[in-house]
Amino acid sequence: MADGHTLDILAAIDMQVNAGEAVAILGPSGSGKSTLLGLLAGLDEPSTGRVTLLERDLGAMSEDDRAALRAGRVGFVFQSFQLLPGMTALENVALPLQIGGRDAAREQAAGLLAEVGLGERLDHLPRQLSGGEQQRVAVARAFAGEPEVLFADEPTGNLDADSGRRIMDLMFGLRDRIGCTLLLVTHDQQLAARCDRVIRLDGGRMQSAA
Repeated sequence: MADGHTLDILAAIDMQVNAGEAVAILGPSGSGKSTLLGLLAGLDEPSTGRVTLLERDLGAMSEDDRAALRAGRVGFVFQSFQLLPGMTALENVALPLQIGGRDAAREQAAGLLAEVGLGERLDHLPRQLSGGEQQRVAVARAFAGEPEVLFADEPTGNLDADSGRRIMDLMFGLRDRIGCTLLLVTHDQQLAARCDRVIRLDGGRMQSAA
């Protein structure tokens, strides 16, 4: 709020994403894409309106309850990788499996890292990996628990074109294998074209859905 006026970041958003669907949220910088993703994931709370995730009304849940709902059922891939710097690639991927009480977490993590082409880099710390390799670790971690929904916020934004294409190939390949729902924020038309449907934002408002 400034000078007695409210600032609406998003307004008049009405959308539904079906199970197993891949949906791109497309728009210019500042259009509200990341804010919308945060609301859909329950990381932020709307001032008005209702958001439902996995058939649960997020507005009726506490922050702890929202976190419990996401645990094991929701995955995230971010532009900034967000790996734990003091942990190896294997440990970063195994951690959510261990927290979730999965058996053979390290073995599952090693298998996923091999699937994304990092089978020889298990013991490397993030600082010893390239940007593209770090994002591959992040993708493996996001899919480790076989989530029902995956949220990806500009996952190729910090990568060169070749690394970006490889990351998207990995994401869509894993998504097809697991059958999860994918919500992808991007400004890249080519990435958006790989999704089943595109939602366009401009100035915090939906312009069209294709």
